[in-house]
Order: sequence, then C-alpha cells, then structure tokens
Amino acid sequence: MIADTVQDRINRKAWTSWGARHWFAAAVEPTDPGEAAAIARIADQVRGTPLLDVGVGGGRTVQMLRALSNDYVAIDYTPELVEICQRNHPGVAVHRMDARDLSAFADNSFGMVMFSFNGIDAVDADGRSAILREFARVLRPGGLLLFSTHNKRGPSYRENLTRFLQLPKWSPNPLRLGFNTARIIVNLPLATINYLRHSRLNREYDGYAVRVCAAHKFGIVIIYTEMAAQKRALANLGLQTEVVFGNLDARELSEDDDVSQVYWFHFIARKT
Repeated sequence: MIADTVQDRINRKAWTSWGARHWFAAAVEPTDPGEAAAIARIADQVRGTPLLDVGVGGGRTVQMLRALSNDYVAIDYTPELVEICQRNHPGVAVHRMDARDLSAFADNSFGMVMFSFNGIDAVDADGRSAILREFARVLRPGGLLLFSTHNKRGPSYRENLTRFLQLPKWSPNPLRLGFNTARIIVNLPLATINYLRHSRLNREYDGYAVRVCAAHKFGIVIIYTEMAAQKRALANLGLQTEVVFGNLDARELSEDDDVSQVYWFHFIARKT
C-alpha cells in the first residue's frame, strides 16, 4: 500500500520535478563523508548478507551496496524514480513499495536495511514510527540498520527566505553573472510561494519538529529530530544505536558534542 498524506503529496511533487529526476538519475557518490564512513564501518559485517535498499531513488546507492552483496533488493515509493533506477541498473531487483508497509518481506529477512539521504524524514511522525517498526521486523537478529535524518539543532532547521535574497555570485564572465542573476530572479518567487504555503505545516514537538525545508526551493516538508530522541525511539523497538556520524566528516558523534553545524546524522543501529 502506498500512503498519500498531505506531506507525501508535497514531497512527491518535489521528487518528480525535472531537476530532481535529473539529479537522481545521475547521482552515484556518497552524499557526504559521514555516509561514506558509516558504510565503511559496517561493510565487513554485512558482506554477503541479504540487503534492503529503501528509498533508492535513481539508484545512487545500488553499486556501493551491491559491492557488499549480490543478495540485494531496492525499493522506492515514487514510480518515476523506480523507472529511472530500473533503467540505470537493468537486472537489479527494484520495486515500487512504501517503507511503511514491507509486508512483502518476511520477518528476519535482511542482514542490513539502509534508508539513505534522509528519506525517512519525508513522511509524517506516524509514518516514521511505522517505518522503524517494519525495519525492526524484517531485520535478522544482529542485523544492522543504517539511515540518515535531519538534525533539529542544525543549520538547515534555521533556514528561511533570506537564503534566496542574496546578491548573485560574482563572476568576471558576463554570461555566467547573467545566469547567476537570472537564477535568483526565477527561484525567489517560487521559493517565497512554497515557503508561505508550506510553513502552515510547521510544528514543534518533544524531540522532533515538522518544518518546511529550503531544499527544492522550500518545496519539501520534513521531520527534524534530536539525536537523543532518535536513540530512544530506536531502543524502544529493540534497535540499539552503535554509532552516529554527521554529514561534515568521518568523526563519530556523541550526545555531548556541539552539533549546531551538522545538517544531518547517519545512524547505525543493531537489532538486539
């Protein structure tokens, strides 16, 4: 079953825009040093085991995970992105499926589940809880979960329309300068409309918040979480957090660290 909440409809519109589809189709590298460090951290532990790649998009993570195991399945809930991934990776098992309902997979099926690029943030709080319950169910005992999520105390949470009010980036090339100026002129009205329209969904809760995000010209509404709150939510499902990386570098983070400049976290948790 594919869910269809207000948040889903807003975010799917962004995922299926021309620019987003073009980017998803071309992306092949880790999003940041933290993701690369997280994958390196678990590589030997999950090598050769069944892997589930959730929110695969255009297939950015296919090659890096299939280098660890040929027993690999990918899913995404956006049909346009599933089509792109199938085209980019013929012969790879890619299915349209919503992570909130993984009933197609039996209990204890996978040695690792990965949900990259903050995909879990794109659904509402009830959906997020459902996703984590499904991950806990389909993981084998001792299996690993790797996912990324936006930091409520980070820079992205504080972004507003001033991001789109900056002067165009200077270039001695008049064509380049004209392009930079035109981009601001085109982007600002759409960003303003999206910001005003989607800000009505902003909410603050204990340990997390729902807020419009500057990405896609304020075209998405996502959940931002605090590290300690996410650890508690995982522990309640029998998923013990082993390490957290940020997006900035390969350093392991603790709850005592200053994370005010960290945009998102990469969690590695193990099913007990």
